[in-house]
Amino acid sequence: MKKTLPAATPDSYVSALRGWRRDCVETLRAAVRSAATLDEAIKWGHLVYFARGPVLLIRAEEERVLFGFWRGQRLRLIEPRLKPGGKFEMATLEIAKGTTIDAFTARRLAAKAVALNKTLGDPTKA
Repeated sequence: MKKTLPAATPDSYVSALRGWRRDCVETLRAAVRSAATLDEAIKWGHLVYFARGPVLLIRAEEERVLFGFWRGQRLRLIEPRLKPGGKFEMATLEIAKGTTIDAFTARRLAAKAVALNKTLGDPTKA
C-alpha cells in the first residue's frame, strides 16, 4: 500500500476528494463551521476542529466518511447512530455512499460538542 502525504491545509484536503465523499465532507464542513467558532486544522491526516481542546473530526476514507466527536457518547440523544469507541468518550458516525446526516443535525452536534468543551474543558486533559 502506497503512503500519501497528508494535505497541507483543510482546503487542500477537501479539494483532493472526489464524488460523494467530497460532497459529504463539504456539507459537514459547512455545517460545523456555521455552528460555532472553531479552529480548523489537519491533524492525524484529516480535518480536526478545536475549541478548548479537540471537539470533532471529519475523516474521508475509501468507502466511508467518519464524523466523530471527542465527547460523542454524550451526544447520542441528538444522533443515535453515533457509535461509542476509543478514548475520551469518543463516538463516531459512519457515513457511507447513500447515507446522510442533515445539516441541521450536524450543526446541533457541533454546537453541543463545543458547549461541552466550554463547560468541561479539554477532553484529553480530563
